[in-house]
Amino acid sequence: MVDKFVGTWKMTTSENFDEYMKAIGVGFATRQVGNRTKPNLVVCLDDEGFICMKSQSAFKTTEMKFKLNESFEETTADDRKTTTVVTIENGKLVQKQNWDGKESTIEREVTDGKLVAKCTMGDVVAVRTYVKEA
Repeated sequence: MVDKFVGTWKMTTSENFDEYMKAIGVGFATRQVGNRTKPNLVVCLDDEGFICMKSQSAFKTTEMKFKLNESFEETTADDRKTTTVVTIENGKLVQKQNWDGKESTIEREVTDGKLVAKCTMGDVVAVRTYVKEA
């Protein structure tokens, strides 16, 4: 089920990401950088069943390693410390981040050869689209 996500993905579009960053509490200066950054997303699966997700850009590289359905501590690109769980729901990788009584969700789905990440915080939704690199 995770196999279709494995690979290196290059961001092509990002819609409403500034509003999403505001909703999760990211400051102005970091949002300015975040809006200009188009990171690559690298997804891999290791021999022990861990999924690795790495977001790489000139600004910052973040990495998380996890098993499905098991909570773990995540330090996000904007330095939030979250308790995160990633599950598979209807073929989507669903990442739920909890911190300070708040929750945001990132749903990743592969459709028509593109990886679409839908980032939700309350009623704010951002959509970031990636294409697989050869």
